[in-house]
Amino acid sequence: MTHDTPLSPRPLRHLADVHRRVLTAAQLRAHGVSPAELAERCGPDGPWRELLPRVILLHSGPPTGEERLHAALLYAARQGVPAQPTAQGPQRPQYPDAVLTGPAALALHGFSATPPPDALNRVDVLVSRQRRPRSLGYVRVVRTSEPPEPQQVAGLPVAPVARALADAVAEPTDTETVRRLLTEAVRGGHGEPAALLRELARARLLHRPHVADAVDAVFAEGRSAAEDRLYRMVREYGLPDPVWNVELRLPGGPHLGGLDAYWPDHAVAVELDTRGSRQDDEAVWSRYAGKREHLERLGITVVYLTPRKLRDCPEQQATVVRTALMASADREPSVYVVVRPR
Repeated sequence: MTHDTPLSPRPLRHLADVHRRVLTAAQLRAHGVSPAELAERCGPDGPWRELLPRVILLHSGPPTGEERLHAALLYAARQGVPAQPTAQGPQRPQYPDAVLTGPAALALHGFSATPPPDALNRVDVLVSRQRRPRSLGYVRVVRTSEPPEPQQVAGLPVAPVARALADAVAEPTDTETVRRLLTEAVRGGHGEPAALLRELARARLLHRPHVADAVDAVFAEGRSAAEDRLYRMVREYGLPDPVWNVELRLPGGPHLGGLDAYWPDHAVAVELDTRGSRQDDEAVWSRYAGKREHLERLGITVVYLTPRKLRDCPEQQATVVRTALMASADREPSVYVVVRPR
């Protein structure tokens, strides 16, 4: 018997895609492969091998990174009635209640700080808490009571970046590894710091010192990226130059607060809203609102811009600022304030 010989009325020749080179024993039975045939083909001299329990690699060589991912999902997935593809219309694989997470998911999302799939020593798979598959070989089963809505990446169910990141940093104990992952998430536009931090808080990771240290760096990274976008917005959409990163004070009076950009001739200010989940949102927003009300009572218009809006719709945000600058001609002049570098 050779590897190319049809095994049944439903031959396997059409299963040339990577995901079809890894099948469960149940799927092979649906193709007409008997237990005896399967045992023979997976024997010491056979053309196949059992990569994981009930998961068969349809060649005898080492699995590719993609094949390892497919096999991990098939192993952890809830077993049901196997799909029965045909040569005319092979179905895409289904992995009920199994989602890639951790470094494997981040690699599929395009992270360079994680090894590529074929270099991963471990593949993490999320399943619901009620199920009981066990970690085995290179597969680590992660049970969760809050399964995320998976995203399809390269035909595989993958946890969103924030969830995959939280699962990835749950294991390392050094700040540099965690910082590298979080920094790439921010720099690469994979998520806003606040969203990433909410997921870390949900996973109860923020109390760990190495995570907390990395998070401080993420906040700085997130603000720096947002400031760069604000500079580009002013330049690219032809807004007048403001003074950057200043503090306002009343003459001989109290400190009024710091601002990211200020147009003294128009009494218009911009402040970046970079609130994160490590803070008490209600208390922080109360401070934002109080500061804004105080400045506007003095005749200064404050425009709050979020990093996400600056990234996704900078032209719209430039219009908001331009409108505030134009409207200044119709307002009463502001009180005199002292502007100092922050």
